[in-house]
Amino acid sequence: MSATSVRNGVSAAAPAARVAPEKAASSGRAFTVITTVVLVVFAVIWLIPSLFALKTSLSSNAEAALGTGPILTAAPTLHSYGTLLASGDIWNWYLSSFLTSAVTTFLTVLFASMAGFALSRLQFPGRRIVFLLMILGIMVPAQVLVVPIFQMLNIAGLLNTYWAVIFPQVPAVIAVFVFKQFFDGLPRELEEAARIDGAGYWRIYRQVIMPLSKPIIAAMAIVTFVGVWNNLILPLFVVSNPELMTIPVGLATVQGSFGQRYADIQAGAVLGALPLVVLYLIFQRRIIEGVAGTGIKG
Repeated sequence: MSATSVRNGVSAAAPAARVAPEKAASSGRAFTVITTVVLVVFAVIWLIPSLFALKTSLSSNAEAALGTGPILTAAPTLHSYGTLLASGDIWNWYLSSFLTSAVTTFLTVLFASMAGFALSRLQFPGRRIVFLLMILGIMVPAQVLVVPIFQMLNIAGLLNTYWAVIFPQVPAVIAVFVFKQFFDGLPRELEEAARIDGAGYWRIYRQVIMPLSKPIIAAMAIVTFVGVWNNLILPLFVVSNPELMTIPVGLATVQGSFGQRYADIQAGAVLGALPLVVLYLIFQRRIIEGVAGTGIKG
């Protein structure tokens, strides 16, 4: 430290300290620009196929069969939508998709929250092993289990029923994991206070934990509902009755029966996605709150 700096009361390191916030601000601006560019690129990548899907659904089957063209069709038409809505098949697909998705969502949230509560709050032998096996289950692709599930449903006589679509999707390991993580973040003082009042585990789960878990319940309900609604592989294997087909399976049969009717197929896909878009617009705040809440630590 020089004599001059001592007399002025200013350390030699002071200029460096003044520069540090400027460098941090510059780095922050650069990070903001980069992340904004990445998000815009991702949005465009997602938006372009969606626009082409909408454009194809508004084209005639002949125009759609020609392949890619201008983003705006020359003569937009609702003929494909009218054909599908008048056929009646799509209403059966809507009913099947809604029933299987709603029941699966209810059962998944119920059992996954109970399992997550047990892993988070209960102390029992083998708890850590159970959790590790659950994590291992996340690593196994669902497609690997389709054939064993088909054989089990065949033995149980459940093929070509709604339960064949519902039962295999209820034990969602990822939902158990998310619920456990959320419950770990809740203050344990609430549980201890309930115990002082004489509450058991069931009452703590029902009257203390679940009322505090509305954001994660809403988020998991939406995610599960969307996953079951869009699932193609499992319903394709276990349901062959046209009246029980879900929307993805029904669209697959349209493609197989009518060959190159791309506009009709695309119109069906748009109609199938429409309820999910409405659902997301209604509950988007709950979904964001629920996903963000999984990172809370007490």
